[in-house]
This record gives sequence, structure tokens and C-alpha cells, in this order.
Amino acid sequence: MKYVLVTGGVVSGLGKGVTASSIGLILKACGLRVTSIKIGIFLVLILPWIQSSLPFFLIREQNAVCIFYYHKFDWLAEWPTSSGSLDYLRFYLNGNGFVEEKGDPYLNTDAGTMSPFEHGEVFVLDDGGEVDLDLGNYERFLDIKLTRDNNITTGKIYQSVIEKERRGDYLGKTVQVVPHITDAIQEWIERVAKIPVDGKEGPADVCVIELGGTIGDIESMPFIEALGQFSYRVGHGNFCLVHVSLVPILHVVGEPKTKPTQHSVRQLRGLGLTPNLLACRSSKELDDNVKAKLAQFCHVPLSNILTLHDVPNIWHIPLLLKDQKAHEAILKALNLLGVAAEPNLKEWTARTKIYDRCDETVRIAMVGKYTGLSDAYLSVLKALLHASVARNRKLNVDWVPAGDLEEATYKEDPEAYKAAWNLLKGADGVLVPGGFGDRGVQGKILAAKYAREHSVPFLGICLGMQIAVIEYARSVLGLHDATSTEFNPETKTPCVIFMPEGSKTHMGATMRLGSRRTYFEVADSKSAKLYGNVSFIDERHRHRYEVNPDMVAQLETAGLSFVGKDETGRRMEIVELPSHPFYIGVQFHPEFKSRPGKPSPLFSGLIAAASEPRKKVPNGYSKLATCNRHSPKLKAHQSVKGFKAPNGSLNGVYTNGNSVYVDGSC
Repeated sequence: MKYVLVTGGVVSGLGKGVTASSIGLILKACGLRVTSIKIGIFLVLILPWIQSSLPFFLIREQNAVCIFYYHKFDWLAEWPTSSGSLDYLRFYLNGNGFVEEKGDPYLNTDAGTMSPFEHGEVFVLDDGGEVDLDLGNYERFLDIKLTRDNNITTGKIYQSVIEKERRGDYLGKTVQVVPHITDAIQEWIERVAKIPVDGKEGPADVCVIELGGTIGDIESMPFIEALGQFSYRVGHGNFCLVHVSLVPILHVVGEPKTKPTQHSVRQLRGLGLTPNLLACRSSKELDDNVKAKLAQFCHVPLSNILTLHDVPNIWHIPLLLKDQKAHEAILKALNLLGVAAEPNLKEWTARTKIYDRCDETVRIAMVGKYTGLSDAYLSVLKALLHASVARNRKLNVDWVPAGDLEEATYKEDPEAYKAAWNLLKGADGVLVPGGFGDRGVQGKILAAKYAREHSVPFLGICLGMQIAVIEYARSVLGLHDATSTEFNPETKTPCVIFMPEGSKTHMGATMRLGSRRTYFEVADSKSAKLYGNVSFIDERHRHRYEVNPDMVAQLETAGLSFVGKDETGRRMEIVELPSHPFYIGVQFHPEFKSRPGKPSPLFSGLIAAASEPRKKVPNGYSKLATCNRHSPKLKAHQSVKGFKAPNGSLNGVYTNGNSVYVDGSC
């Protein structure tokens, strides 16, 4: 087994995730089988977002301690629902930029119980693992299916060591960080690297490991020590280290500064790890003189100094690495030059060019409560992007805070209310994603009602499907108190109920998780046709509540059609409104299996329907008011024209007023 380790230096958020994914893609294009591991240091969590002037492929890291500043953060978790405040600290880099930081000491075994405000989305795997969103990047880039063990966390390692100690496995020895924690890390890596993830038998040829955080973080020290031992253990020719570092171009002097990278590499070497390649993040391409200086002071061959500069969209990154012959340097370090072929990226290149040529836009209104942090809906954005590119459309996402659609906002902040409704009415399609808690529920119900009554293409995911059912029960059946027991446990008309097998005392890993089978009940339904008229599908789930099976007959009599159910026939999986051009709700999360070149069928259907000509609803309002397209900014999580949203360009999402343009990231 060969190993490629990707580390980061100077600051967090430099793009280790995309760099690791791109390296894996190039190696796969060389004919090698590739797997990935993400090491997340969930111990003392500092959550920064870093933005430069045009950082088209920066990736947020979830666990780095930014060495430049300390920021007191007053935050209260969204789950259970509560409120909090965000204080912002500006950090100027290349003339403009932004750093947001959050700190709380805790230890997690997985991402399942972490708030989207704190961690972004929880990515769900086939085996039910609730993992870091970077594993979604790996799956999308490499088209593989990872396992929960591919996400290593501090919590998992310490838990496994403590369990061994309790069993007496250490035979009375004093359990220490070295050697017991470090040995556990190495054993975990070796074990997981052998798990096939590409549908073939036998282990992969290369395992790409991303070490979360920044070199120098105290939380990552056991992992760095373990990886230093691991590199010696596997031997020369089986281990390659790619260090991603920042080479800032200061606005005042206008020239690249190599000193931060020099210090980062010196610190890395002092910890027992020597980089084979340097991947230098900068706003523009570095010239040969700068590379020569880095080579001289960092002791890395000049040919192994890579520039990862700003590009039009993220799909260019693997091509950028290929053009600089990064694959040759990595293959040489791994003694694979005579084994691997030249990388074949024709399909990837063609798809990238298609996206670059997209000019006709499609606007999708994303109605949710985490609209100030697009990473909370990262996979949904990616799935929309995949479908849009396949349709030769440029995707624009209008963030609509669900609460701003509600009557309470009309009374408190009419301008925000008008702006939200303006965005909703101006969209070509409406998407209500998953979520938890009752905040913004009434706004989501109003959005579903608007889409249903005005023939606007609508897709509801997980909670979004439940919202569609509740709205239909209220508006069509006249059951005005219909709701979910999640929002009102005492309701007399429970359209949505808590699943019998769920736990009400423990949140972590107690939901209905992972890949589950859905059987189509109606062969000629829109969903069945989108999936190619198969009899069943396997999609990933993450929910505690379900449509009340006792109300299904009443709802179907009124016109709804539950076209997909589980194997028992009592759990509703897909609902459609046959009389509507495109009105679909699904209990599962189709976004988790969408891939570039292989978009999710349901997202393809939404984009196709949204791309059809449709008579727009005129502006002007009575109680559901809208104003012109240049209304004041939305009340919740405001954005500023020309300024990137809290996640900025993370994975290629850019804001412009209240609308975002999504680039070609995976």
C-alpha cells in the first residue's frame, strides 16, 4: 500500500480537501485504485473561514487554531434550537478578506450531533456514518463509497484506546499518548486503507490521507507524531507528503511573500515530517524566482513546487496539478513511475469546458434556516450544480431565510419580508432542504404552498417532504392544526410522527441512517421515470420523523400520491402531486450520491423543469408582498454585494446580494 499525506500550514482553510481530492483524481486517472481518509481533530474546535480577493477553491477546515488571532465567540447551538450571536473579525489579505472564528472545547466521535452553524453539513455515508463534509468531496471527486471509519477523529481514537484499557488489553501498563494513542492511529490507518471503496475486490493501490487543521496546532500533535512514525514504518518509496501552504501577495507591496511557508515547513520538519511536494496557495501564479526561493529554503526540488492559484472554477484544480506534472512527482516518490500510465482526464476536461461555456442561468430558491452558512447545504448545492451543468445552465441560488417569509417578519421587518418574497417569486424553482427544529417551519410551509399553487417546480428533501405534506393537509384537507410531533408533541392532527424505533434520550447515531431501499408503487410516476423506470432505488437517509401512515389514505384521496415506500409499505419515501408540472418530496437525501457527470435524477428533474419557460408571478403584494429585485438585504444572515457569504468561496459558492453564483466545484 502506498500513502499520500496532505497537510496544511500557515492558516486554516487553504484547500487541503480539494487538493487531496484532486491528487486522488489524478492518480485514479493514471489507472491506480485510490481510497481516502480524513483525520479530523475534534478536540478544541476553532472554526475559521478565510477568504482572499479571489480564492476560488478555498476549503474550510473544521478544527484549526488560527495562530494570528483570538476571537471570543458567543454562540449557542442550533440543535437543540436556541439563539446566539456572531461576532466578526476582519482579516485583510490581498486587499480584502474575512476571518470568522469560533472556539469551544469538546470532543466528538463523529459529526452527527454538531450544529450546521458550527460544522457545516453532516455528510451521510452508505453505512450510516455521519461524517465530515470533506468526505463528500472525496466521494464526488473519486466516485467512490467511503465508510464511517474513513473519517478518523480524536474522539474515535481516544474512545478505542480507553475501551481497550477497560478490557485490560494493555495488561496493567500505563496508558500514554505515546505509544498507545499513536499506535492506535497507525493501526486505524492501515486497517481502513485496506477497505475497498470502489466496488472492486481487494485493497486500493494508494491511500490519500488529509490531516485536518494546521501544522502547529496542539490538538494535532498526537497525529503528527503518529504519522511521523508511520512514514518510517512503511518505508521510503511508500509514503509521500504534500504540504499545502499559503504564499500571500500583500496588497501594499504587491509581491509574493515566502516567509510564512518557510516557517511552516521548518516547523513541519521539526516535528519529524519532510514534505516531498509543496502546494502553494496564492491569488496568482508564482514565478520561477519565487519557486526557486522556496526550493532553496524549504529543501524541496524546484519541480515539486506547485502553484495552486485562483482559477475560474474548482474543476480546473486537477487540470492545474496535471499541467505542473504533480502526478509525476508523486509517482516518483511512491516508486510507481513504471506502473502508472499518463493521466486520462479527457472526460473531466470536457466537462470543465462545458461548464465554462454555460451562460444561460437557472435560479433556484433555497428556503431554509441556515442560509447564512451555505456549507450547511453543501451537498445540495453540489447536486444542483451537477444537474445544472448537465443541462448547460449556470446555476444561481437565491438564499431565502424561511423565517423572513412569515407573517411575524412582515410586522417586525417589512423590508426583509418583501425581499424574501421577491426572491421566492423570482425563482425558476423552489427547494426546501432537510433540517431540524421548528424555527422557520411556517415560512417553509408558505414556500411549499406558493410553489404548489403557482406551478413552480418544487423539490422537498427530508423535512422538505414533511413540510409539503403538512401544507397539503392544511390547505387542501382543511386540517388547519396539522403539523409534526417534532414541532408540537400534543397535536391532535399529527401528519408527521416520531419513528417507533428512534431514541428520545440519545441523539448521536440514533436516527434512521444510511442507505435504505425505496420501492416504486406507481410505475408511471415522475420519480420512477427520472430513475429510469427501475422497480426500486437505494438512497441515503438521516431522519427521526416520518409521514404518519394513518393519514396516507386521506391525503391520497385528496390528490397527493405516495409513489415510493419502504419494504414494509408503511413508511412513505416519495410523494408527488400528479396535477403539478414538478412537485416532489422525498424522505431520503438524494444529494449525497450525486456526482459530476452523474447528477442525481431528482435534481436533474428539478433543473429541467425549472429551465422550462414559465409565466412569472408579477411583483406587488397584498399580505404576501414582494418588491423589486433590488430590495434591501434579507434580515437574517445579511450579505453584501460583492462580498462573499460566511463560507465565501468555500467549495465555490459566491454571493452577490442575496443571490449566489455557484462555481464548478465537486
